Amino acid sequence: MSFSTDKFPEISVCNYVSVRNELRSGDILLASGSTVFSRLIQNATKSIWSHVGFILRVDAIDRIMVLESVESIGVRTVPLSSYINNYNGTGSAYPGRLLIARHANFAKVDITKLSQVAVDLLGYPYSGEDIARIAARIGMANLGFHKDQPIIQGQNAFICSEYVYECYKSVGINVDYDEEGYIAPADYAKDKNITPVCALN
Repeated sequence: MSFSTDKFPEISVCNYVSVRNELRSGDILLASGSTVFSRLIQNATKSIWSHVGFILRVDAIDRIMVLESVESIGVRTVPLSSYINNYNGTGSAYPGRLLIARHANFAKVDITKLSQVAVDLLGYPYSGEDIARIAARIGMANLGFHKDQPIIQGQNAFICSEYVYECYKSVGINVDYDEEGYIAPADYAKDKNITPVCALN
């Protein structure tokens, strides 16, 4: 089922410790941030969603990791617990609200292959160029210019939603993106195969 891009879903709030054992590899982390950059993404995409990553369980070391691409850093992995307790070393939680969601088709996915693709892309830069393209595309659309071909790059740099898109695509899962020709965090909320699990705190 799809869910709202305009407001945070009315869903149960889960304490991280209590829900930790229920989280699965491939689960989606959607964020509705409150920083200046988050607001820019939200305004540009007309959505509350500003960031997306996905979860990888590493049970051998008892860690729940988030794989993501973030501005100024690029593709990285961090413990999900850092979002709750110490985001980017600030000693505070992530500045915004967090949602765990799940794709209906992930039960059949080869998690080993997904992990390999995701890890192989670690260190790739954040795609400032794609952000500029998206801003230009939005500006042109608002001025009534015709939309041309999709601008998803997925080669040498990634915005957050492209990184998740490429990793998912590698195991046969596609997330539809909108007619503007780019994939944004909001497109994960719009996908009928993705269901919210809980709000995270």
